[in-house]
Amino acid sequence: MSRHGMNRIVVGDDGSESSLLAIDWAADEASRRGAALHVVHVVTPWLFDVPGDPGATRVRQQLLDGGRDVVDLAVARARDRVPGLEVTGEHAGGQPAKVLIERAEDALMVVTGSRGTGELTGLVLGSVAMQVASHARCPAVVVRATGASARGEVVVGVDGSPAGADAVGFAFEEASLRGARLRALLAWSHPVSTGPGDMQPLVYDREIVAEEERRVLAESLAGGRAEYPEVEVVSETVHGRTVKVLAEASVHADLLVVGSRGRGGFTGLLLGSVSHAMLHHAQCPVAVVHGHP
Repeated sequence: MSRHGMNRIVVGDDGSESSLLAIDWAADEASRRGAALHVVHVVTPWLFDVPGDPGATRVRQQLLDGGRDVVDLAVARARDRVPGLEVTGEHAGGQPAKVLIERAEDALMVVTGSRGTGELTGLVLGSVAMQVASHARCPAVVVRATGASARGEVVVGVDGSPAGADAVGFAFEEASLRGARLRALLAWSHPVSTGPGDMQPLVYDREIVAEEERRVLAESLAGGRAEYPEVEVVSETVHGRTVKVLAEASVHADLLVVGSRGRGGFTGLLLGSVSHAMLHHAQCPVAVVHGHP
């Protein structure tokens, strides 16, 4: 049993090219973790009703059969990719994001593609991926793009927040599982308020602030360094916009890990501005880690 819950990864599947990439990624991840993989395909719930019209019955059955084919193909794909992997499939009725979140309640993580079959092609990120990343209790991975070969690096955005602390722990775990280097980045552009009533100074000593950010970074990494001494860590504070810094680092990463909300974020937000932006702009899969309540 994993400390994150049952030893199972949930992946959404709708038959799109995006979800096939997600299935490949999830199968590889399940193999790394010695976990089972559960594929979920969600259709409109009325397909499971029994209509009185024979014509409607035939259409309903064709759509149900098509959905089962999608699941069967995804399960076969995962098993072909990782022989011996425990893979199960499910054909469920409901709202896709809601069903995925429910199925992932006690999972290690939930994985989605960045766009689904019903999304407009111009959208950078599909609504299902955004909803799952916003509301899932476990880490949510959106597979935006994958490199042709492993790059050997996991990137984590560090900010000293509670959600950020869980993100750092998850990133260390991922780097250890992959035998990869961990690049920990803390970007800052001005002093950060520590409370809702604090005022940010108009004038500040850049070096004093930089030193404080370096302290935050070192403290944020201390626990992970102790727990995963085998992981090579490259840590850096950068004066610049967090979104730009992380997006640039993602070009050379196998995975980008961010907390769901940073320090200074409004407590009512389910997804902070940085994590929201990375789901749209990162050049690699993104893991959004929600802090423990």
